[in-house]
Amino acid sequence: MHRILAQQLHDIAPPVDYSLIPTWAIFAGTCCALALIGGIAWWIIRARQRRPKHVESARERALRALREAEADVARLTPYQFSIRISDILRRYVSEEHNVPLTRQTSVEFLSAVKESSQFSSEDKSLLNDFLNRCDLIKFARYDATAEDSRTLLEEASRFVRGGALEPA
Repeated sequence: MHRILAQQLHDIAPPVDYSLIPTWAIFAGTCCALALIGGIAWWIIRARQRRPKHVESARERALRALREAEADVARLTPYQFSIRISDILRRYVSEEHNVPLTRQTSVEFLSAVKESSQFSSEDKSLLNDFLNRCDLIKFARYDATAEDSRTLLEEASRFVRGGALEPA
C-alpha cells in the first residue's frame, strides 16, 4: 500500500522563475529610481530656499497695520484708537526715516521734522494736523467720536502713502 501511495505522490517541483529581467537588474533599477527621486526632491528644496523672500517694507507694514486698525474704529474708544494709530505712525516714521521719536513729545518731534529735508511741506502739514488731533484726544480729553477716529486713520494713511489719496 505504501508503494501505491508513493507512486501516486510526486516530489514537489522547485519554483519556476517566470521573470525575463534578472533579480539584480530589478534591485539596481529600484536603487537608481530612488536616488533620482531623492535628487529631484533635494534640487526642488534647494531652489525654493535660494528664491529671495519678500521682505515687507516699513510702508507696507504700516499700511497693513492701518488696514487692520480700520476694523477697530467702532470697537475702540477714540482715546484708545488715537494711541494705536499714533503708535503705528511713530513706528513707521522711525523705521522709514530713521527719526527717533518714540520718546519725544509731539512738539519736539514736529520741531525735528521742520529741520529735516526728508519730509515735504505736505508731509509736515499732515503730521502737524495728525499730531494735534491726537494730542487733543489723548491729553485734552477732547470729546471725540468715531468720525474723529476715521479722520485720524485717513490722515495717517495719507502720510504713509506719501500724501496722495488712494483711489476709492
